[in-house]
Amino acid sequence: MEGVSAQEGVKNPCRVQEVFSRLEGVHKGLTKAFTDVLHFPLCKTLSLHQMGKKQQHPNADPLSEPKKKRRVGFSSIDAGVEPNDCIKIYLVSTKEEVGTSDGFCINPVDLNSFFEEDGKIYGYQGLKITIWVSSISFCAHADISFQGTSDGGKGITDLKSALEKIFGETLLENKDDFLQTFSTEVNFISSVVSHGEKLQTKASNGHITHFNGNSDAASSDLEVVRLKIDNLAAGHLYSRLVPLVLLLVDGSNPIDVTDSSWELYLLSQKKSDLPENTQHLLLGFAALYRFYHYPDGSRLRLSQILVLPPYQHKGYGSHLVEALSNVAISENVYDLTVEEPLDYFQHVRTSFDIKRLLSFESAQDAVKSTVSRLKQGKLSKKTHIPRFLPPPDVVEEVRKTLKINKKQFLQCWEILIYLGLDPIEKHMEDYVTIISNRVKADILGKDSETTGKQVIDIPSVHDVETSFVMFRSQNGEVGGVQMDEDQTKTQEQQLQQLVDERINEVKLIAEKGFLICVFLLEVPSSLYFLVGSLLLSINPIR
Repeated sequence: MEGVSAQEGVKNPCRVQEVFSRLEGVHKGLTKAFTDVLHFPLCKTLSLHQMGKKQQHPNADPLSEPKKKRRVGFSSIDAGVEPNDCIKIYLVSTKEEVGTSDGFCINPVDLNSFFEEDGKIYGYQGLKITIWVSSISFCAHADISFQGTSDGGKGITDLKSALEKIFGETLLENKDDFLQTFSTEVNFISSVVSHGEKLQTKASNGHITHFNGNSDAASSDLEVVRLKIDNLAAGHLYSRLVPLVLLLVDGSNPIDVTDSSWELYLLSQKKSDLPENTQHLLLGFAALYRFYHYPDGSRLRLSQILVLPPYQHKGYGSHLVEALSNVAISENVYDLTVEEPLDYFQHVRTSFDIKRLLSFESAQDAVKSTVSRLKQGKLSKKTHIPRFLPPPDVVEEVRKTLKINKKQFLQCWEILIYLGLDPIEKHMEDYVTIISNRVKADILGKDSETTGKQVIDIPSVHDVETSFVMFRSQNGEVGGVQMDEDQTKTQEQQLQQLVDERINEVKLIAEKGFLICVFLLEVPSSLYFLVGSLLLSINPIR
């Protein structure tokens, strides 16, 4: 654009006017361009021609033209939605249940881990996701509906990718394909079961148990079969069960189906419409790993166990635990352990083991002796309080015979003592003292006062927050690790909370067998099994 000098402007005012007009046109063009890009108008400004006019009247009253404020709108940032608030999962057994809420609604442990970094879904309005999982084929189908989508600053979640993290290849996109599986794969479970080894109980040493409860699991049409995970049928079934493992078993990960040391145990129920048409309904399963134990033995570790939600709290879980225990005994493995048991399963496991220990004579003799010593006087008046642990030879005999490892037996031991203290109210203070000492020993070590130990600061090139030196004096004059009053109080409160939780666990199991408190020390050993069966059947467990 050509310019104009000040001298020329004075001589030719029309020329000045022409330049101002051109500049004003450029200004309007730029304003329109910014408006189109930003989707809202720029703040109102004066044209260059108007600015020239304003400059010609510098003494004008500023109040004569009040300023106009323009509101600029911004869209709100998307806060996201919790997956559990918009996703419902149903386990269905017929195609008629698909599209309805007639199936069994599953409450997953946590869906957040499958969505974004903060576990939320972004970019959807009115989002509803309904997923149906077939209990016949264990395939799945998802129905996704929403009112609209928009990027509120967090992007738009890829729902298909997120759901595939959970369901993998079992998620069928076409609804008709999913509905067809109810007929085309009606014998899927029966086919897998036919490839397994049906477990038969063997009365090899008289300690293999047989379920005798009043729950649904007492039915004779139940079967437990074992398959090696590298069996093609077993691997195929487990791959379809992985979504349920991820959704319902907290902190669980899929097992390696190529590792032949894994074993899959299936609990199924036979359904016979006609004599020639027998189908199997999968109720639950367990995955165990077989370790080598020197010199020529093995150990079994239970890694995953799940009873499908519609069949929980009916005794099927204890039936499956019983079958696993019988395998450990009949094959004479070193022991049967559990990998990081959840609280509820630990309750199931302990209830089952208590039932067996009540009929184990050497364990009962040891309990009687311990209870007798415990009743002799107030422990609070003694300078040294014994821990009342079971004799080592009994611990070893329980492991060899019942395949209960030491850690689990000590859990059961405290309950057996509680049952033997009749009346319990009279001896409760001493019993709590025993539990308290055991908890302190587990948390703080055998010497809870850490006598003779001291933490000191020394010059170091390492991070002072993550490095320290501890030493023990030979003469023991150091009183221990120094803690201020608040730290000591906090530690005592935390320990007391652990003690209270343990006492409640003991009571919960013991209350199921209230008759045991009466008969434990009086009835002959031949009746222990009857009382133990009552313990488990009073409140059927998973």
